[in-house]
Amino acid sequence: MDEEAARSWVEQNFNVSRETMGLLDAFIVFLEAQNELQNLVSRGTLANVWTRHIVDSAQLLTFAPTKSGSWLDLGTGAGFPGLIVGLLHEGPVTLVEERRKRAEFLQQAAGLLGIADKIFIKAVKAERIESIAYNVISARAFAPLDRLLEISHRFSTDKTRFILPKGRNASSELEAAKASWQGDFRLEQSLTDADARIIVAERVSPKAQGLAAKGRRVR
Repeated sequence: MDEEAARSWVEQNFNVSRETMGLLDAFIVFLEAQNELQNLVSRGTLANVWTRHIVDSAQLLTFAPTKSGSWLDLGTGAGFPGLIVGLLHEGPVTLVEERRKRAEFLQQAAGLLGIADKIFIKAVKAERIESIAYNVISARAFAPLDRLLEISHRFSTDKTRFILPKGRNASSELEAAKASWQGDFRLEQSLTDADARIIVAERVSPKAQGLAAKGRRVR
């Protein structure tokens, strides 16, 4: 998928208005400028920002169980996928980013995109935020799957859907995590990388033998 095709995919699949496409263009300009001040994304990916970051984020919405449910994005970083989800998703989106400068960037970017009223930014470690259940939990390059589930499980119910882009290591991470976790897991093909997969899961819970240990480790 080249940049023109990536742009068209977003516009057509989410019925994005010309005004919103303009906001995305403005966000990209802002991202590039801020990337000179702090290392938000790899400079080498900016030439393919629609493919590498925007479509890579937006495709997660195709696996969401509802268009308006609450969404939690852990380790949002430069806003991928959280800000893109916030722009295209109808429901509220909570972004967790412990690094202060990046949290400030996210706040400015949310204002630029016109979504500051539906984006909630938590500038602390995920382990320190309140245990509220969300309809969807996502995370991109945040932690290995086993550790990610330890951190995020308390934000889920048996109806929560985890949507986790895991790149080319998805299968091996899933197999490793199954030693401690159970649930309905499946691997979905990424649109932006033929070798990458997205882990989609529901009814996730720790296996009985690991429950006590995980309770001690997650605070």
